[in-house]
Amino acid sequence: MAPARGRRTLTVPPATEDLLRDLAPRVLASLVRRYSDFDAAEDAVQEAMVAAASRWPQQGIPEKPQAWLLRSATRRLIDQWRSDRSRRAREESAAREERMPGPPAEDDTLALLVMCCHPSLTPASAIPLTLRAVGGLTTGEIARAFLVPEPTMGQRISRAKERIRSSGARFNLPGPDELPERLRSVMRVLYLIFNEGYTTSGGPDLHRVDLTDEAIRLTRMLRDGRPDDSEVAGLLALMLLVDARRPARSSPDGDLVPLPDQDRALWDRSRMAEGLSLVAEATRRGAVGEYVLQAAIAAVHDRASTAEETDWPQILALYDTLEELTASPVVRLNRAVAAAMVHGPRAGLTILDGVDGALAGHYRIDAVRAHLLEIDGQPDVAARLYARAAARTTNLVERRYLTAQAARLNVVATSGA
Repeated sequence: MAPARGRRTLTVPPATEDLLRDLAPRVLASLVRRYSDFDAAEDAVQEAMVAAASRWPQQGIPEKPQAWLLRSATRRLIDQWRSDRSRRAREESAAREERMPGPPAEDDTLALLVMCCHPSLTPASAIPLTLRAVGGLTTGEIARAFLVPEPTMGQRISRAKERIRSSGARFNLPGPDELPERLRSVMRVLYLIFNEGYTTSGGPDLHRVDLTDEAIRLTRMLRDGRPDDSEVAGLLALMLLVDARRPARSSPDGDLVPLPDQDRALWDRSRMAEGLSLVAEATRRGAVGEYVLQAAIAAVHDRASTAEETDWPQILALYDTLEELTASPVVRLNRAVAAAMVHGPRAGLTILDGVDGALAGHYRIDAVRAHLLEIDGQPDVAARLYARAAARTTNLVERRYLTAQAARLNVVATSGA
């Protein structure tokens, strides 16, 4: 539960919990900007959150809840410093700030998000730090999401903070020349969080809804700070359009249902409508960034009322442009599927031949090649590739699906012989 992050279990009304989750990164950002001590500020905010979670349900939410949290966290931060005799000079400086802090700067939370996605960090470090500091997840929750022991994740987050500290990063937004590159890092981290939630990298579940929801929430936050940025709008649209299909993506038994077989009546219409609106907004500006293009592809899928009505020539054209822009082997893998749908499986297989080196050993290339070979009338080879893909994936739902495909084609190949 968000307000009791790692401290104790509290029962908090959902509205209060949502408010605390929304305010926590703003308060943390304000303290980090003011005192430049990430660890101490985070501890103080957690204590203030616990206090609020205990008091607000009984006493009512204060008239200015953010100011209440900021004042409470500031006092706890000062108390921490006062307990350390070796930091008297710092205590005196902090004591002068003990008056109720003013409202945070407009870009505080965005600056915190940018700091957590610092270029010196790898995604393996930036993602947990972002989820911890801006998303409010506990170290234990993040560890469970990524299937590692909690102490391991705690060390990873601590190293990320130390890396930022040693880099000399300042708590502010970069200048106009550096900001676009830093925003690309932020968007990449948010997209990776979303992808991990949409198809978990391992374990028994296909989805981690808490991660997809958190990625969408943080991307909305980024959009609030960058309302005129088409790529940010494109990223949010992409997440919404893809996540709209989640209710139909697994069967009642938890088995994977591929896109062509999904019951589209189950798709989330409100998320689709918002995503389509954002795509239209971004494309009206003439934007052709990678997230806008990916969102445009997702929009074509979502607009089709049946799989047969999908406009594959348009999707292929969009993938052509996207590959020119990114030179990504994953984009080429997806373009191979689109090409097969437009020009036949041999066209797709030809494109796949240029992807083998970059994605060698990845289960998805085996799965896509198996799919195209099945369409091409080669069930025996396809079955072997499906089985190899199943052995290579660590998500148990995907493994079950790929194994079933291999078994089905083995029956087809045997009966055909």
